[in-house]
Amino acid sequence: MIELRHRIIRHAYVTEKSMDEMERQNKLEFVVDQRATRAEVKAAIEKTYQCKISKITIKIVRSGKIATVKLAPGFSAEDIGSRAGVF
Repeated sequence: MIELRHRIIRHAYVTEKSMDEMERQNKLEFVVDQRATRAEVKAAIEKTYQCKISKITIKIVRSGKIATVKLAPGFSAEDIGSRAGVF
């Protein structure tokens, strides 16, 4: 059975802007399930990638729902991005 957190996080969202934010501001972007709440997205990302999130913002675009997460100090967006399949 697929766990709930794997249904919430669809995949990493990679653009030039998201790559710049990853390097400069320690942020990552993910495409998430349209029905997921901010708290569910935060819990799923923290549990899946074993990290702490200091801030999360959600935007709804034509292609779906995109979550931008800022990682807490001590966690590297580049390291977690490599585990998420960004590189």
